[in-house]
Amino acid sequence: MWGCESLALASAGSPVPVGLPTREQSAVVSPAAPECVPQDHTERVLLDHARSLGSVRVELGTEVAGAESDDEGARVVLRDAAGGASRVVGARYLIAADGAHSAVRDALGIAVHGPGRFMDAASVLFRAPLWDVVGAHRYGIYDIGHPEAPGALLPAGRGDRWVYGVRWEPGTRKLEEFTEQQFAGLLRLATGVADLQPRIERIGGFSFAAQLAERFRSSSSFLVGDAAHRVSPRGGTGMNTAIHDGFDLGWKLAWVLRGWAGPELLDSYERERRPVAEHNLARSADPNGSVRDVGRELRADLGDRVAHVWVPAPAGRVSTLDLLGDGLTLFTGPQSGRWESGAASAPGSLPVAVRRLDAITARALGIRIGGALLARPDGAPTGWWSTSADAVPALHAAVRSIGALAARTAQAELAVA
Repeated sequence: MWGCESLALASAGSPVPVGLPTREQSAVVSPAAPECVPQDHTERVLLDHARSLGSVRVELGTEVAGAESDDEGARVVLRDAAGGASRVVGARYLIAADGAHSAVRDALGIAVHGPGRFMDAASVLFRAPLWDVVGAHRYGIYDIGHPEAPGALLPAGRGDRWVYGVRWEPGTRKLEEFTEQQFAGLLRLATGVADLQPRIERIGGFSFAAQLAERFRSSSSFLVGDAAHRVSPRGGTGMNTAIHDGFDLGWKLAWVLRGWAGPELLDSYERERRPVAEHNLARSADPNGSVRDVGRELRADLGDRVAHVWVPAPAGRVSTLDLLGDGLTLFTGPQSGRWESGAASAPGSLPVAVRRLDAITARALGIRIGGALLARPDGAPTGWWSTSADAVPALHAAVRSIGALAARTAQAELAVA
């Protein structure tokens, strides 16, 4: 974030650490560079991808009118938002990804705790040629300190698309005050361009909240994203936490439904995700929660994920993170013979892919000569050995310990609300 009185005075401003890595810092921990992508664009990309999957059926204009869940499965009452017709859908598992005011969560009787409104805010989506005003100071957030127009300015995609937001204590102002004319005046002050003619596309309001569901699961149903934890915009962790929820629950459900693991694996979803949600919730409720050291926040975001290291590949290079598979991945050094034998004879149907690394890369992942590291699809280690002594029984025991020997392969459908 860049702090300045207005965009026109950006050269007199200063950087503010917000816990998000720079491009240089990102290159140390990830093969992907940071991007500034607006939510509406992200949602279109995700929707198109979901529709491209043969096993997925997407229904829009449909609302949840009721839900119930037990150990045998979930049943959801769906209602057409236009015509009002209802039907019941049954599924082995249900994922409630229906936001802060989750109808599924309410139907399942799961309470939420924490303040639901400790700050009100209004934002305006607009277009204006502001990059020439900013000049060389290119940042993802501009903290505007103008005494008559304090707020935040954020680029919202390519070109001249921006968002400007202001906030106030509940009861001191009303959203209706923020007309297009009012916002146009504030934007002239915030940008420092006296004759700015912004093209306003949308004005909206929202409230800051910091709420946590008392549990993330009710038998066969799971809460993810804002349905499980509602955070304020401070720190920008809301969507990131939700996406990580979805990935964590997604691979675990896939393992269970494919018969790669027993249903006890699903118990680890809340156990592993709740501490992260609690950390981000506390940060979002802190008045200074936007200001954080990047080192501390990266540790909270990445957890114990294996390190990103570039590895030579036929097409050029690939990250160790991209070597992770849908099953288990066994990283070894050059001396991998015993470990490859153990992986080939692993019990159950859970795949164990072996990735043999050069000595330097193996050392970067903490693998000693003759040792190995076993990782899940999210990169979290599930086994770590310093030598190849007893490699086969050690690896087999680790595979069993995560419930890979399912009693039977489950055949089921999955519903996401």
